Amino acid sequence: MAGRGYTIFDTAIGRCGIAWGELGVAGVQLPELREIETRKRLFQLYPDAREMRPPEEVAVAIEGIAATLRGGNGELAGVALDMSGIPSFDARVYQFVRTIPRGETRTYDEVASALRASGAVYSVAQALGRNPFMLMVPCHRVLEAGNYADRISPNGGSISKRRLLSIEGAQPTTSKTLFDVLLPIARLRPQA
Repeated sequence: MAGRGYTIFDTAIGRCGIAWGELGVAGVQLPELREIETRKRLFQLYPDAREMRPPEEVAVAIEGIAATLRGGNGELAGVALDMSGIPSFDARVYQFVRTIPRGETRTYDEVASALRASGAVYSVAQALGRNPFMLMVPCHRVLEAGNYADRISPNGGSISKRRLLSIEGAQPTTSKTLFDVLLPIARLRPQA
């Protein structure tokens, strides 16, 4: 692979993007509402990349992503990721999350405990919120306590964790009600 490149490709959920460099895949962008927004996001993240035909290794990753989004078992574990510029803690989180089997989920707390960083639940959530490797690092398989499917990384485009989990056939997640969202921020009323 020479230089940094990107391409846009079709999947069952829309047009995705992938960027790569000398060391492997640099990032994956799931579809935004419109293709132009997907392209814009890739350009913002990888301004030095130019649109080109993907090399063989990246073509394999694209096939794996497309298969996964069709509900198949796309093999993405062997795809090389360009982790240069990724903080070491984030890289550890990504490496662990890549081992979570399809159709299974973990909580942020379980990931932190597995990394022997039990007090780092917030740091795990932050790392996954910055995940540039959508599906290859399946951050949608990591949920809040109580199995709430919270927000996905910005690279998730307009797709939700719940939708990705349902495509994979994972056990249903719990949805927060308005009561669940507002209760923690509601002011206590003085007792009379």
